[in-house]
Amino acid sequence: MNIQLSDHFTYKRLLRFTLPSIIMMIFTSIYNVVDGFFVSNYVGKTPFASVNFIMPLLMMLGAVGFMFGTGGSALVSKTMGEGKEEEANRLFSLFIYISVACGITLSVLGIIFIRPIAALLGADDVMLDNCVLYGRIILLSLPCFILQLEFQSFFVTAEKPQLGLIVTLSCGVTNIILDAILVAGFRLGLVGAAAATVTSECMGGLIPLIYFLRPNTGRLRLTRTVFNGRAILKACVNGSSELMSNISMSLVNMLYNVQLMKYAGEDGVAAYGVLMYVTLVFASAFIGFSIGSAPIIGFHYGAGNSGELKNLLRKGLSLILIFSLGMFTLAELLGMPLSLIFVGYDPDLYDLTRKGFMIYSFSFLFSGTAIFGSSFFTALNNGPVSAAISFLRTLVFQIIAVLALPLILGIDGIWVSIVAAEFMAATVTVLFLIGKRRTYHYG
Repeated sequence: MNIQLSDHFTYKRLLRFTLPSIIMMIFTSIYNVVDGFFVSNYVGKTPFASVNFIMPLLMMLGAVGFMFGTGGSALVSKTMGEGKEEEANRLFSLFIYISVACGITLSVLGIIFIRPIAALLGADDVMLDNCVLYGRIILLSLPCFILQLEFQSFFVTAEKPQLGLIVTLSCGVTNIILDAILVAGFRLGLVGAAAATVTSECMGGLIPLIYFLRPNTGRLRLTRTVFNGRAILKACVNGSSELMSNISMSLVNMLYNVQLMKYAGEDGVAAYGVLMYVTLVFASAFIGFSIGSAPIIGFHYGAGNSGELKNLLRKGLSLILIFSLGMFTLAELLGMPLSLIFVGYDPDLYDLTRKGFMIYSFSFLFSGTAIFGSSFFTALNNGPVSAAISFLRTLVFQIIAVLALPLILGIDGIWVSIVAAEFMAATVTVLFLIGKRRTYHYG
């Protein structure tokens, strides 16, 4: 069954349309999880901590792809809903070309400045050298990684989410196989892990680029375009919430690492790394659903279908609630075995990780609401509200919590802080949805 953006969406239709995006985002997040697993078990605890220490910076640089993907697809889908197909393709092409230029620039700057940045964040001696080695290799594929993140949104807008899923699955399997060969087989350590990720990210960026450059059956194709500063600014404002979310999460992760070094040393950073891997996978399900549903919301907003907007919001929130309960239950059940898989070789580190899991998993009850709410307003081309939700969720609430709660609860306060922050963010999101219901007529 071919599902189009203009359709009326039942629960079944909405799930079928967004499922490829959900799986796509989960497999994208698995890249880092696979690296972490092989590095932890075949290279050692210090290199594992080093990868976790530098990863927030690398993800922050890649966030440009999320910004142009979500913000650009919101504008493109709205333009499609208005019946301007040629203009939509010109905008799509503009965003892709600008992203390539940004990726190359950030890659060069990152390679040059990664050592002083890692040192400034607190890495030293062996950990500093590991951070620089791993980071510089990963930065070689940054332009492709940005494109990969961006195309995840545009495949959905082109009504080809299944193709995006196939590309992502292929890249994920490639990463796993190469990690097994290079890290576990040839014992190439951090170099092997980074090389596996670079290869998979290059595939994820270049294969879609080739697809959209050639004649295809989707609704989007790369064409000649003209510079449109107003459209770029609009896309940046629309996607500022996703950019802010990723940058803020990276900054907060750095702060968490600093706090963990203070309260638990290198073991704390390693334990937090395991929790981040699981959080990354679980949050990817929420993000994937939001990416998959955003072009639908943007299309019906552009077409003036307020009844369908109400339908999509109601069904979206209901599915997020079901996902949240399922993820919380799954996290509680998997806390012990996952801790054992990643750090079972060190009893003290295992106990610290397992205890953190049991507390941290409560955050999954609330995080999906804010992620979906922020994406909903992005799709409505309301960048300021979307950015406000993300800014409060990923920066303000978390910084306050992670600085204050450890003073009262010690290291447990670090695990509790994310739960408190996500609860406050979910509350703010609900208030925004209620406050804007008459503006967008979805109430």
